Amino acid sequence: MSQEHAHNQLRDPSRDAAGSLRDHALYINRELSWLDFNERVLQLAEDPTVPLLERVKYCAIYTTNLDEYYMVRVAGLHDQIDAGVENPGQDGLTPTETIAAIRERVLGLGARLTRCFQSDLREKLAAQGIHVLRYEQLDKQQRAEAAERFRRTIFPALTPLAVAPGRPFPYISNLSLSLAVLVRDPVSGQTVFARVKVPSEILPRFVRVHPAHELNANGSQGEQAIAFVALEEVIERHLDALFPGMEIVDSAVFRVTRDADLEVSDDAADLLQAVEDELRRRRFGELVRVEIEASMSQRLREELVGLLGVQSEEVYPVEGLLDMGSLSQIAGLPGMPELRFPPFAGVTHPRLQSNEGERPDVMAAMREGDLLVHHPYDSFATSVERFVEQAVEDPNVLAIKQTVYRTSDDSAMVPALMQASERGKQAVALVELTARFDERTNIHWAKALEEAGVHVVYGLPALKTHAKCVLVVRREGDGVRNYVHIGTGNYHSATARLYTDFGLMTIDEQLGADVADMFNYLTGFGRPQHYRQVLTAPDMLRHGMVEQVERTIASHTSQKPARIAMKMNALVDGGCIRALYRASQAGVKVDLNVRGICCLRPGLPGISENITVVSIVGRFLEHSRVYVFQRDGEQTVFIASADLMPRNLDHRVELAAPVHDPDLQADLLDTLERAFADNQSSWELHSDGVWRRRDQAPGQPPRNLQREMIELHLRRSAGEEAAIETRSAVRPGESATGPAVARPAARPPARPPVPRPSA
Repeated sequence: MSQEHAHNQLRDPSRDAAGSLRDHALYINRELSWLDFNERVLQLAEDPTVPLLERVKYCAIYTTNLDEYYMVRVAGLHDQIDAGVENPGQDGLTPTETIAAIRERVLGLGARLTRCFQSDLREKLAAQGIHVLRYEQLDKQQRAEAAERFRRTIFPALTPLAVAPGRPFPYISNLSLSLAVLVRDPVSGQTVFARVKVPSEILPRFVRVHPAHELNANGSQGEQAIAFVALEEVIERHLDALFPGMEIVDSAVFRVTRDADLEVSDDAADLLQAVEDELRRRRFGELVRVEIEASMSQRLREELVGLLGVQSEEVYPVEGLLDMGSLSQIAGLPGMPELRFPPFAGVTHPRLQSNEGERPDVMAAMREGDLLVHHPYDSFATSVERFVEQAVEDPNVLAIKQTVYRTSDDSAMVPALMQASERGKQAVALVELTARFDERTNIHWAKALEEAGVHVVYGLPALKTHAKCVLVVRREGDGVRNYVHIGTGNYHSATARLYTDFGLMTIDEQLGADVADMFNYLTGFGRPQHYRQVLTAPDMLRHGMVEQVERTIASHTSQKPARIAMKMNALVDGGCIRALYRASQAGVKVDLNVRGICCLRPGLPGISENITVVSIVGRFLEHSRVYVFQRDGEQTVFIASADLMPRNLDHRVELAAPVHDPDLQADLLDTLERAFADNQSSWELHSDGVWRRRDQAPGQPPRNLQREMIELHLRRSAGEEAAIETRSAVRPGESATGPAVARPAARPPARPPVPRPSA
């Protein structure tokens, strides 16, 4: 069933009201909704108000996002088809219908990406002295330079592989760029197919050459001008060196994408070994996509498709440059700050600021009252990392327990666990080995932790441990106290500078006991009979969220209206969507900030006319999960590691924690309200399933969530003067994510935290 046909069914008044909330027409296809998200990334690449090198970066992000989507999501659809599973999803589309719709959509978006880079960004880059040239555009001197570069550094890294009797078709690695070549022997007349891998993993994708003399004639460029040509074009122009004495009949570039999802048996006796074995097998996953130059001849295409053994619908012709993920090389060129977002580094939370030369006393601040940190605006290093480092140094700390889903080599937290073990503390790391595409990193850290004496546990069979928490057990008086950090994001210092995430730091006894019970459950053998305050998946998170919705519905009256406000990465789960539909039908206002996938269809009369869905896509990746239920003059607020998706609610260990402090609740709600008010970097989902970018209404002040949060945290950290300095550092006409915005006087910043009495 097409989405258009499904939408038309909504106008049928004969639908049975009792069963209407399961109608296929009420749900947007999950996979197509993800493509909507990636289109929003593409729109930022197309946006002329975004700084130039940031636009180039968005081209790269769009491409790498799509690569992972094919390796996992499209590969999963192919697996369903191969297994004979053609059951329609909640939106009514079967896997075969979904793949067909994906292909049509991706080809259209790919054409836009090509136009964006080829017809717009290349020209604008050239105007700034950055020339990304086709080989045909090189002058004689540049070609000589490219030829010398080929001879000295490129040729030694190449291995031509011909297909002939006794020479089977070579293995093509995932996401590798290759040249398909037809080579003819002028003596025998025999023509063979050959493949030359473009070694872009070990050599820069773009080969730098000196700018042409005429490019330097423009005084605005001068000696600052630089020029590049794609590596595969240099190789293609020198194929005769790889096939001496042969005639190059034809050549073109292609790229393959393979199924890269792990399938680890729940019965694996040694999970670590099973994941390592599966990682080796991942290299040989089934092909799910073959990208080819659109100019590839029919003869060469038929030869390639036949040798790869793929269907025609798995072949994607691409105009222009293949694999724009490599544009990160251009986007990452040093210098040129005027072509990027203004620099910003997270500030130290006001309650963690200390005298010059002293490090923050995080645990003392926690004893004064709960802390809420918001990354990247609040520094990860001076809050969460400092919390763990302080626990290692403190002789009264008895144990440190931490979940590790994704981490980075430069993070201080995992090495801190090793130091804790070496100092005689009980150190526990709950490592998720199957965190997608971070498996190798996590295996490395798991082995290093074990060697240092840390207790390493790999979680429960069939469940990914996705919860984000740290538990520090400290001896105080004649007892112990639990210090807890519960977050919405990973303990990853690099992404903490790029992703927006919240973290609650508390010594609340019941929350501490809940987190301690969860660790014991995951490392030992047992099942908690109940938790005091937290909601966990897979046992109770869906039920808990739906129950909160139902309680909000029950409390709603015209005299005392209730409201639901949520912020998440994805909304897919049918049970949660139906609960929100029921809330809307009861008159409850539902405001949703969903960064990525949203299967709920807002604005439908009688179903969801009280639901608004917006998405923020900007400089930072919106990653936090916040769930707010306002009723009876009060509000219940959770932060969580989980989105409302079946995989999170049914197949992962997740943790949602209530935030009780009124000031911290106000901070969380303030962030949500700014997201709903954003009209600079936000899109709104309409009842037809189309996301439309928001614009300022006449007389409406410009609003930009991420810009406002930067200014707010600078104010909190260093007073009004710092915020003024930041505004002056932004170039006229630009902000962190678009046109410069003036902070509306009618919306003052949330009040700073007030000191709490000592516990």
